Parts: sequence; C-alpha cells; structure tokens
Amino acid sequence: MPNRRTRVPPPSGLRRVMFRAPLLLYRWRLGWLLGGRMLLLTHTGRTSGLPRQAVLEVTGRDPATGAYHLASGFGPSAQWYRNVLRTPHVTIQVGRRRMPAIAEPLGPEESGRLMATYALRHPRLARGLMRMCGLEADGSAEDYHRIGRDHIPFVRVLPDERPAPR
Repeated sequence: MPNRRTRVPPPSGLRRVMFRAPLLLYRWRLGWLLGGRMLLLTHTGRTSGLPRQAVLEVTGRDPATGAYHLASGFGPSAQWYRNVLRTPHVTIQVGRRRMPAIAEPLGPEESGRLMATYALRHPRLARGLMRMCGLEADGSAEDYHRIGRDHIPFVRVLPDERPAPR
C-alpha cells in the first residue's frame, strides 16, 4: 500500500515560534529541561560554511556504541539533513553534556526498521510525526517500516570521546 504524502509547508507564525522554542532553551543554557529526548545539533551550513543549529528528537539510542538516532521528519530535503550529508562532523548537546560527533546517514532498510521500532515504542508521537510530515499510516509496524524506508531518512550520530569546543 503506497503512503500518500501531502505537501506540508514549513512552519510559520506561531507554529514556527513553537518549533524554535527548544532552541531558545538551549541558548539560555536550559536545555537540560528537555532531558535526553531532545538534542541540540550544531552542524555546518553547506553553502555558507557557518554554524547552524537544530533541536531534534532522539528517536532511539544504541547503548553499545552510545549513538543517537535522529529522523529527518521533513525528508531528505530538510536543511540540517542536507548539511550533515555534506559535513558529517557535528557537535551535539544532550541535557548539559556537549560533545563532538560524527553524523552518518542510514540506508533505507535501516531507516525503516528504526521508524517501526520508534512507532511501536511511541505510538502517539509517531502518529503526530506522520501528521506533521503530511504522511498517512495505518498504524502497523509494516506500514511504519515502509514510511521510514521510503520517506523519512534516519541519521546515526556517534559521539566522539574528545571534549567539544566551547
């Protein structure tokens, strides 16, 4: 069953303010209020070369490697996603911990597997993500796998052990 995708415009107005609020918390050194479910990703703009920031939901964690999994809800055209494809060296902040890391895009099958796992673990959040992305899902693990494989690329962010620059 193909998943229909409707065009969802980028957030504007009050919705944009709400999307940007977590970034302000990090800038005010209050990122710890968001716990481990969100992280601040500082990446390099592919055209400007300047630092760019995005606050993203941690969709999963690999306890063996310490890697964080992130979903590009707006697909492969999201600016942060395009930037980390060009320059994978990033800095992340989770709570009060700040560290350098390497962002690695995952293949379609692994993205599908991670999306299905996320949806089973957080069904309400997964439904909200689908609405936000303009996607329809029937709620089955197979459908979420298909959506992750075909529409929502995932990135593995592996922290580096060296201290992050200030």
